[in-house]
Amino acid sequence: MNTASWPYFDPDFDGLSERVYGPVCRVTIDNESSDECTVLKIDSVNKQGLLLEVVQALTDMNLTILKSYISSDAGWLMDVFHVKDGSGNKVTDQNVINYIQKAIGANKEAMAKARARNTKFLESKTSAHEPTAIEMRGKDRPGLFSEISAALADLHINVVEAHAWSHNARLACVAYISDQSTSSPIDDHRLATIEDHLTTVLRATTSQNAGDDVCTNQQEVKHFAGLPDHGRGEGTMTDVERRLHQLMLSVRDFDGPPSASGPSSSWPRSTANIPLGGHEDEEEREKKECQVRIESCDERGYSIVTVSCKDRRRLMFDTVCTLTDLQYVIFHASVDSDEGYAFQEYFIRRIDGCALNTEGEKERVIKCLEAAIERRVCEGIRLELRATNRVGLLSDITRVLRENGLAVVRADIATQGEDAVNAFYVRDMSGNDVDMEFIKTMKREMGPIDLDVKNETPIISRTSPPNGNGRPRFSVGDILRSHVERLSHNIAIG
Repeated sequence: MNTASWPYFDPDFDGLSERVYGPVCRVTIDNESSDECTVLKIDSVNKQGLLLEVVQALTDMNLTILKSYISSDAGWLMDVFHVKDGSGNKVTDQNVINYIQKAIGANKEAMAKARARNTKFLESKTSAHEPTAIEMRGKDRPGLFSEISAALADLHINVVEAHAWSHNARLACVAYISDQSTSSPIDDHRLATIEDHLTTVLRATTSQNAGDDVCTNQQEVKHFAGLPDHGRGEGTMTDVERRLHQLMLSVRDFDGPPSASGPSSSWPRSTANIPLGGHEDEEEREKKECQVRIESCDERGYSIVTVSCKDRRRLMFDTVCTLTDLQYVIFHASVDSDEGYAFQEYFIRRIDGCALNTEGEKERVIKCLEAAIERRVCEGIRLELRATNRVGLLSDITRVLRENGLAVVRADIATQGEDAVNAFYVRDMSGNDVDMEFIKTMKREMGPIDLDVKNETPIISRTSPPNGNGRPRFSVGDILRSHVERLSHNIAIG
């Protein structure tokens, strides 16, 4: 008689890994509890930075966080998020739901492997296909982004992608570049030349004064190879934004504009949102301001951080990112928004388990949070341009803006196929309102460039001082014509 046997498997063995290393992160998506939004519940063993990973994943998926409740006592993280998709609706697409569960609910082993792949990807110096990433930080001045673009063009470098922030007269920029002739990564010797050249451009900003040594040390250009793919597992847009936050923090933009004198030392104070009479209602002013407070919860050993400001997308990412990078642990949190206004409350301790115990430390955290919220909000005009990509295109466009008194305060540069897709926030270098007639005329006359203008920050018209000859502040026909004609020979309509 033939018999067959199989090895015995203890049913408890399947859960052994979970008992040893912690349970798999559980993600529950509920579209029944609320009529207006999707309720996302997450249960997981906690670790430092996990909340940021979750918020970052939701932000990358273009989800708007309306409410959130966080609790992580006893090493266990329980998050509840009320979210909507990019169109303001519930998340009902099954593909999106599956992606959320995959992105957030990955077990520890999968997440560790993903981080290992990402680290290897970023540190590789031998990739034959990926562009090279460089990062810049330092003191800003009107027109500096244009000068950086011109320096790269002079070095015959192609800008594949770039993101730049300016806040409180500091600049942070991450750019992905390739060789003009081969569109390949740049060798180390040439990278050193590029670093030296760009550092010279940055340090030309620094004024000679008592604080010159400090300012000079903050002017820095570094490089690393590999362009992270904007998909979970290999790097995302929020990875770049978190790095921009870190660069801004490193140059202490939270301290406010530098006190150095001279025309290149600081930006003019913007008055774009002050009414015609020069006065603003106190209640309205308070609504616009970001308010950050820190109180003590002595009985539980927490510091309570409250943030109230105008609501916007990515707000929770910016605040959680800042607290995490400042080495604070968030144990509990409550986030809510109502009629365009946001209220956030965080119960935190330092990474060593202590609460904030000095006024100086509290003041620094308040300033850092205020800066993190403010640096993403840009006053001025948003210009969106699309054109056939070529080396020097970015330099030519930013030069036209700079030579006509417009400075770039934020930039997002990308390449889609053969086209360059650029978005700039621009403001007037002298502190006046941007002349919308100039923008409209530029849109008509630039011809080969597809230009879209968005005034995302309402600017109230005020009477400008006469210039004595009755002519418009910008003579577009005289000033731009030579630049536009030169561009016309090189750029086709995107």
